[in-house]
Amino acid sequence: MADQNRAGPEALLSVFDAVTIVVGLVVGIGIFRTPSIVAANVGSGFMFVMVWVLGGAMTLVGALCYAELSAAHPHSGGEYHFLSKAYGRSVAMMFGWARCTVIQTGAIAGVAFVLGDYAAQIAPLGPYGSAIYAALSVIILSTVNIIGSTEGKNLQIVVTFIEVLAIAGIIMFGLFSPAEPTAPVSMLPETAGVGMAMIFVLLTYGGWNEAAYLTGELKNAPRNIAKVLTIGTLMVAALYVLANVALLSTLGLEGLRKSDAVAADMMRVVAGPSAEIVVTLTIVVAAISTLNATLFTGSRVFYAMARDMTVMSWIGIWDGRGKTPANGQIVQALIALALITLGAITRDGFKAMVDYTAPVFWGFLLMVAIALFVLRWRHPERVLPYKVPFYPWTPLIFCCTCLYMLYASIAYTGVAGLIGLAVLASGIPILFFKKKLEEEMEY
Repeated sequence: MADQNRAGPEALLSVFDAVTIVVGLVVGIGIFRTPSIVAANVGSGFMFVMVWVLGGAMTLVGALCYAELSAAHPHSGGEYHFLSKAYGRSVAMMFGWARCTVIQTGAIAGVAFVLGDYAAQIAPLGPYGSAIYAALSVIILSTVNIIGSTEGKNLQIVVTFIEVLAIAGIIMFGLFSPAEPTAPVSMLPETAGVGMAMIFVLLTYGGWNEAAYLTGELKNAPRNIAKVLTIGTLMVAALYVLANVALLSTLGLEGLRKSDAVAADMMRVVAGPSAEIVVTLTIVVAAISTLNATLFTGSRVFYAMARDMTVMSWIGIWDGRGKTPANGQIVQALIALALITLGAITRDGFKAMVDYTAPVFWGFLLMVAIALFVLRWRHPERVLPYKVPFYPWTPLIFCCTCLYMLYASIAYTGVAGLIGLAVLASGIPILFFKKKLEEEMEY
């Protein structure tokens, strides 16, 4: 019998598979929640559309930077691997701790809460129905991914196609159905601003960076990862811009500002009250798509981090039969379930998880952006499989975007954000369990 403990990631993912996972990661529940917030912070319909275009452009800039890093360092550890190369394994292990306890598991819990909120509208389960659905979704989808990477990938392809077709249908209804007269646009509140709008736009575009965790399993990763990130990002940007043009043409800017469920309100205008259930089901499918893709990529950092530690090495075992980091999937699910339990006692589990993860996420994303400069400076002679265009301006724009988002996330998240930073700090003792390697891996 083969030794499964020595098994490792295999290049099983095609460009199509990887693009599907990236689109599934990004096109999630945000597009159904944030347009009304964005509308409240801009002064015209033109500016409303432009911030979504600008958000897509900024996302593409970040994706191009990640393409260079991922092509040069294809590894299932993704950002963990980049940070290790640029700053050493101590920084990488702190990132691994942050991702395992705050960033990834918090994102999983947040998406699961949204899935639970909408599933509870279809089939209520009492006051804690949302949390119950959230927990069940994590358990079921984690089980699929524990069985094997192929099963998780195939599920992702199915739900992503359903999701994209449903959003395309909403876009078609909004663009080609006769719109009712919209109310005149009121004056922009003094506290509003484009900067605040961009925070939520970039939050909605979030998730594209997860593609870095696919490079250890992507066929011909140095050549194909740039295609995956570019195609995936452009597809998402096109869907988001068209969806928001459809929403604006039907509800108007003032209608968007007053709406708490923009897609449902739009479909009610163009297709009647019965269309609301269709939108609810679409959001459930979108949440399943995002949740499954996040579970798929998230467990890879558990695998990478555990292999650098003297304790809990069992988490770093790759299941050769299922071709998946099964133990990492189990630990990831347990932490996410613990966060769901905590979120169940708050007023809004989804918002609590967003606030909890934001400062830590943007802080480490800034470090990854700077790592591109560090690695180029440290190894100027290296021939790169892919170079980010317009260097150094492209990564500088990415760094500035991350820096602004870090500031904004600390300024606006309050107590939950501070808790996330405290959990990050609590991981410092893990550095005492770092393996002493005689030599680091070559660049």
